[in-house]
Amino acid sequence: MSSYDSKVLDCFLENQLQLFPEKVAETREEADDFLEMMFAVVVKGKRSVRKYFEEVGVDMDGGDILEAAEVFDIGDGRYLIVEG
Repeated sequence: MSSYDSKVLDCFLENQLQLFPEKVAETREEADDFLEMMFAVVVKGKRSVRKYFEEVGVDMDGGDILEAAEVFDIGDGRYLIVEG
């Protein structure tokens, strides 16, 4: 059973090069396995993205956290966070 829904997996597959120098997954199944191994999280809303980074102790020095390479905009109000 997939840990991430198809929108999340497709978003990662389409945008994975924003974080990694080469593709780490070619299929939804590979993407699901990879995201699970990386402990990737899906959060709802911009505030939740900021809160996540605050909780893990990342200081963005006033930069827009949503533009971080680790943050993928799923397009439905949710964000995938993959710490590479």
